[in-house]
Amino acid sequence: MKDLITVLAKALVDHPEDVVVSEAEEKDEIVYRLSVHPSDMGKVIGKQGRIAKALRTVVTSAAVKHNKRVSVEIVS
Repeated sequence: MKDLITVLAKALVDHPEDVVVSEAEEKDEIVYRLSVHPSDMGKVIGKQGRIAKALRTVVTSAAVKHNKRVSVEIVS
């Protein structure tokens, strides 16, 4: 899952070397925190959050195959 988020995020940004994905276990789900270069924040979020929503949908769909609950947070 972490690799999937990393690959998708690096394809979207201008500074792929600054993409960092961390993983944390919280209650009954896994939380992935995506950190990007400040100038790339808009590219990852997209207009009205469309890119962020699509990223979360892809990751959630992939997690269903593994019977896990996941969420993706975008942090600066």
